Amino acid sequence: MVANRPIVVGIDGSDAALASVRWAAVDAARHGCPLHLVYAGVPEQDAPISHDQEMLQRDGDAVVAQATEAAIAAAAPVGTVDIETFVVDTPSISVLVDFSEQARLLVVGAGGHGAGVLGSVSSAVARRARCPVAVIPATFGGGGAKPGPVVVGVDGSAYSTVAIQIAFDEASSRSAELVAVHAWTRPMLHGTRPELEEEPEALLAANLAGYGERYPDVVVHRAVVEGYAVDHLIERAANAQLMVLGSHGRNALSAMIIGSTSQAVLDEISCPTIIARPSTGNSD
Repeated sequence: MVANRPIVVGIDGSDAALASVRWAAVDAARHGCPLHLVYAGVPEQDAPISHDQEMLQRDGDAVVAQATEAAIAAAAPVGTVDIETFVVDTPSISVLVDFSEQARLLVVGAGGHGAGVLGSVSSAVARRARCPVAVIPATFGGGGAKPGPVVVGVDGSAYSTVAIQIAFDEASSRSAELVAVHAWTRPMLHGTRPELEEEPEALLAANLAGYGERYPDVVVHRAVVEGYAVDHLIERAANAQLMVLGSHGRNALSAMIIGSTSQAVLDEISCPTIIARPSTGNSD
């Protein structure tokens, strides 16, 4: 991920958005990158309706002031963070997708009851963003990382490769262990279990090759598991501080997250989740 590009957070004044701000502020402080707080006062479904610009600005100023205060407080134990705020009259999804073009990471709330605009747009943003997207559950309590590993789903796809890079970067910045999970299902023609496990174990090893040298501080645990990736990853999320997944891959979980059932799946994942997407800007 790119160090000098900002982490962008969509805010709407909800508790879910403030949880996202706190998480993003700590992540920005860890990586030494700017934090951009974006208030889009026009819900996507109301885009054709004329809005009172003065009221939008006043409401937006209040929301960004509250979010800025929360960000500074959350980041303080880690370090300072350069914060820039934006109040815009563009529909939520459109403006966040536009901001994602130059972002290191786009952060949105997973929603929940009373979560406001962001609860309804997080899935759409995850599908359309031009950078990785972090989805923070409404139940997430604070900015600091809870104990536990960073978990990454590995399936051998190109998006999985992006997820692995993000996961190592996040694990290193958090001084956390990394659990790389690859799930396989038994083929129609059965062999012995050791024979069946050879290919998935080789795939996981190949996908992780080289990262040990680049991130010698990260302790890696490889998990080759039989069954559906959805079940194993949701189970491991219960004890993880962060989950990282490819936005498109060879298993069902990533497709569900950015598809029509995204909210239901994210409700099952109790930790912040980064959906890996290639960034459109320049990389290191």
